[in-house]
Amino acid sequence: MIFSLTLLCLSHCRNCTSLAEMMKFFLIVNKQGQTRLSRYYDPVVVQRRTLLESEVIKLCLSRPKDQCSFIEYKDFKLVYRQYAALFIVVGIDESENEMAIFELIHNFVEVLDKYFSRVVSTDCHLRHRF
Repeated sequence: MIFSLTLLCLSHCRNCTSLAEMMKFFLIVNKQGQTRLSRYYDPVVVQRRTLLESEVIKLCLSRPKDQCSFIEYKDFKLVYRQYAALFIVVGIDESENEMAIFELIHNFVEVLDKYFSRVVSTDCHLRHRF
């Protein structure tokens, strides 16, 4: 059920030209480095996705909590937030406002929290079927 709402929100965002232009990808990753959800808004070859996700996950998981949640990575920026055992990572254009995306992530999590109680990483993995 969580993925129904998640994919509905992300599918709607895909059709929104301004949001789709600024967001390159959206990842939900657990502390073990396993991707629980990935959504790409630009076409990316599967092999490139795997490499990109592993590099991005390593960057985000290795940073101390007292460091900034914005990272410049190749030709885009990473904005991430940690919620319990999950990291939400968004890749954006260099020209986008990091704080706006940081707040977007928080609002997204608040909406999920409002509609679903006690959602954990395994729920994301087990309910995800494409």
